[in-house]
Amino acid sequence: MPAIPDWSPEAALAAMDRTGIAAALLSVSSPGVHYGDADAASDLAREVNDEGASLVQAHPERFGLLASLPLPDLPGALAETRHALDDLGADGITLLTSYAGRHLGDPYYEPLMAELDRRRAVVLLHPTSPPCWEATSAGRPRPMLEFPFETTRAVTNLILDGVLDRYPAIRFIVPHAGGALPALADRVAAFALAGGGPLVDVFGALRGLYYDLAGFALPRLLPALLTLTDADHLLYGSDYPYTPDWVVHGLAEALADSDCLTGNGLEPTRRGAAAMLFPRLASATSARG
Repeated sequence: MPAIPDWSPEAALAAMDRTGIAAALLSVSSPGVHYGDADAASDLAREVNDEGASLVQAHPERFGLLASLPLPDLPGALAETRHALDDLGADGITLLTSYAGRHLGDPYYEPLMAELDRRRAVVLLHPTSPPCWEATSAGRPRPMLEFPFETTRAVTNLILDGVLDRYPAIRFIVPHAGGALPALADRVAAFALAGGGPLVDVFGALRGLYYDLAGFALPRLLPALLTLTDADHLLYGSDYPYTPDWVVHGLAEALADSDCLTGNGLEPTRRGAAAMLFPRLASATSARG
């Protein structure tokens, strides 16, 4: 990206009020907190999670926290999971699609998946740059093409490597309306069937995931996504501040006016799935009116 946009709680709340967003989940996206030094990554994860918890404490009705982990340091990630969920009361966890060349679904992450499953954690996925991005991005911003494909790779791994079957209590949120999954789901299912391994219900797995609609879900991506899941599994997403507030407002208006989510379909996207996944915020916003 050309630059990291400014963010402040005041600016975020103003953008939320303008767009009609009652509550938002705070998370750190790509490239996460690990820059090659495990101790520094653990310190940075602790710092951003503690700061996020302070913002939630200051605005408990408006903000929730999806905590960051210092992966690929697995012991550090397990320790920070316990701190975030037990000490800070975080609403969930953020995981990048890969760390140090290992995509989610790799056996390396099994201890973390088991811990998140035990806690019935909500996990927001967020794409990051693949190890080969210098060769594939062609000098363009990596979020343009690399991120949707990284999301697709990670979710495909989680399905085909059996992670979703082994750890069914984890509630995964897939970003950006599923990345390239709506276009590639049939190919994934066909190759899974032709591979000769254990039978995998690819479409059943995709139907059970949750998806946020951050980015450019309209006019083409959302209709395709609705062939894989239903409105009960969709959540609004803004991508703020990487998406400027005026664009956030315009995209939210387009989503509200879309024929894809009219009548009974729109209300779950506005609130239903989020209320189920984040009951603390649902109760707070209901009390607030």
